[in-house]
Parts: sequence; C-alpha cells; structure tokens
Amino acid sequence: MMLLKDVLLDTALDCLKMLPFLFAAFVLIEALEYYSSDFTARLLAGVGKAGPVVGAAAGCVPQCGFSVLASNLYAGGIISVGTLLSVFIATSDEAVLIILSNPGRGKDVLFLLLTKVVIAVIAGYVTDAFLSRGIAVQKKSGELCSGCGCEGEGGILRPALNHTVKIFIYLFIFTGLLNFCIEVFGIDELSKVLLGNTIFQPVIAAVIGLIPNCAASVILTQLYLNGAISFASVIAGLCTGAGVGLVVLFKVNRHRRENMKILAVLTAVGIISGIVLELAGFFR
Repeated sequence: MMLLKDVLLDTALDCLKMLPFLFAAFVLIEALEYYSSDFTARLLAGVGKAGPVVGAAAGCVPQCGFSVLASNLYAGGIISVGTLLSVFIATSDEAVLIILSNPGRGKDVLFLLLTKVVIAVIAGYVTDAFLSRGIAVQKKSGELCSGCGCEGEGGILRPALNHTVKIFIYLFIFTGLLNFCIEVFGIDELSKVLLGNTIFQPVIAAVIGLIPNCAASVILTQLYLNGAISFASVIAGLCTGAGVGLVVLFKVNRHRRENMKILAVLTAVGIISGIVLELAGFFR
C-alpha cells in the first residue's frame, strides 16, 4: 500500500511539473495552426519536387494537424506519395513537448528532430523515385476534408486546454504504470522484457508507433526517457507514429490497397531506420 502511495505521489509530481510547459506549447501550436493552416496547404500543394523536404519540415511541428492535412491533400491528388510519407515520418506528435517538459533533455529533441527529418527526406525521395508507380493511384484534384477532430472547437485556448488535459491523463496513467513497474522489477528487467540492446527492440517500437493515437507517442517517449528503450527504438516508433493522419488517410482515400501499401512502406522505413541506428550505436 505504501509503495502504491509513493508511486502515485511521484507520478502526480512528475506530471504536474510538465503541465504549464505542455499548455504553453499547445497554445503556441494552436495559434500557429489557426493562423497559418491555409498557407501551409498552399505551400504543400505548390512545392513540386521539393515536396519531401517541405513535408519533413512541416511534420516537425508537434501537432497531428499536419499529418491530417497531408492525408487530405494526398487523397485530393495534390501532393505526391513521397511528400505524404515525409510528413508522416517527420511527425513527432506530443513526443517533442513531453521531452521539452523534462529539464535537461533539450538536446534529445534536437537529435530526435534532425534524425527524423533526414529519414523523412530520404524516404520521401526514394519513394517518389522508385516506389510511387507501384503505390500511387491516379487521382483527380478535389475537395479537401479535415477529420482532425478539432475543427469544431472554437478559438485557440479551448483546443489547447483540451489537448493538454488529454495528454496529461495519458501521461499520468502511463507514467504511473511505468513507475510502478520500475519500482517492482527495476529498469534493467523492464528493458530486457522490451528486448533491450537487441535489433528486435526497434521492431516492437515501430509496431507500438502504429497505434493511431497520441498515447503511442506518450508510451514511447516515457519509455525512452526512463531508459527502457534505446534512441534507435524511439526513432523507429516515432517514424511510424503518424498519429491520426493514418486514420484520416484510410477514411478519405477510397483506394484501400493503396493505403495498405503506404502503411507497409511507413512500417518498413521505421523498422529499417531503427535497426540501422541500433547497429550503428547512435546516441547510446
């Protein structure tokens, strides 16, 4: 009973420390999305061969809105499959905000974003150059739809508050479970369960990343911050973690086989990138 009380107290303190940082970040992101979403849509639509670079840069913003936007633009025949994948791969969802909420871990964000952008750009151009004919179906430009789930919310503060509360709940639940497991089993044993220091850990992380929800980012980021998974594994998971963008793609793009091929390429990129980084020993 005392152990449970200590775990809950530590978890509450850890999460409450993050709360003001998360809210401030979400206010900033909502403002950016509110005032520049039309500009971003026009930018992505007009980039041409620079699509994967611009897509990767847009994906760096820790918000599911850009992956949703890319899905709609792709379904409307406006951007290439490589540009779509670059946005999906670069998307970090709430991971960046969670890491920034932990003092002293700022450099992790820099390494994370740089690595994901490089992977996103390479994967985007390789896909457009060699794989697009086998994946993409010819489309006509049409109406774009949204589907993020936030379009009905007015203003900036209310959506930011809703996002903050939702992430806080995820953080509290998973951090509590993680702290309990660490107290009972120890971080070394937890890492072994997750196949720590093996090339198979990135595979598990990549599969977790496919969960179409911000909970996946929370799980992967907290595991990484607590030393249960490697940098290579969190990269693998966050590369496949396109948030609700994948859900929207399956909803708005009627070509199911095409969607499955995109999902397969995304998963392969995440797993291969993670294994390569693991073998190379990056940022251990």
